[in-house]
Amino acid sequence: MTKTSLARQMAGLPPALHYYVVSDGVGAPEGLLVEEFLLAADHSSAGLVSGGWTRSEGRWHEASAISRRLRVDAALRKRVTPVGRSAAAALYRDLCGEDLPDEGALRECFGTPPAPPPSPLRLNDSGPRPGFRETRVYRILFAGELSPDGLAALSEAWQMPITGDPADPETRILGAVRRQVSGDAFRWDLRRVAAGAAWALDVACDLLGERDEAVGVLLHGLTTQVRRQGMVPVTVDRFR
Repeated sequence: MTKTSLARQMAGLPPALHYYVVSDGVGAPEGLLVEEFLLAADHSSAGLVSGGWTRSEGRWHEASAISRRLRVDAALRKRVTPVGRSAAAALYRDLCGEDLPDEGALRECFGTPPAPPPSPLRLNDSGPRPGFRETRVYRILFAGELSPDGLAALSEAWQMPITGDPADPETRILGAVRRQVSGDAFRWDLRRVAAGAAWALDVACDLLGERDEAVGVLLHGLTTQVRRQGMVPVTVDRFR
């Protein structure tokens, strides 16, 4: 087991595999892509591993090249739909008549994990906000376009008022959320980045105590909610 997987388990996070249905050129389901973000001890991304299965090949295989393409190829993203494990399992049974392998078995086809990244660059080394032990700032980056229905769904789920005009391409921040959990304070902004070509959640975490499990739970939960709106997570970077 990798150190990053162990860190995720110690944090008590739910299973972190991401499932995607891959369709052929005419929109018929052709296969599955399964991914996992490996996490550093501070819950930022340390790598991405993946496996794929297609009806034509009939076997699971390492799929890092497809995962990389998915982040940069808009045409491929149109053929890929984020789903939960239950939907992936139902499709897999329809396509091949078998049960979807458990997550441990799926990880066996992911190949060798990438080398750990260098220590991240901290863009702001100022101390924590007054009254807190530590302040962290993360960015969860997503590829794809957030639809009006997707924005409305996130607004409802987070009780987030829409503060910017989604129709104005110059609008960067669409809304902001504040939460407090057992003395820790969390804030996240939903924003367009890269001249509107991508979306991000900028997440600030003010930690009161010594434990940081709530950070991992929050980042995972936010990623899952945005994925449900058709977006593809790219990375979780920490800036502070």
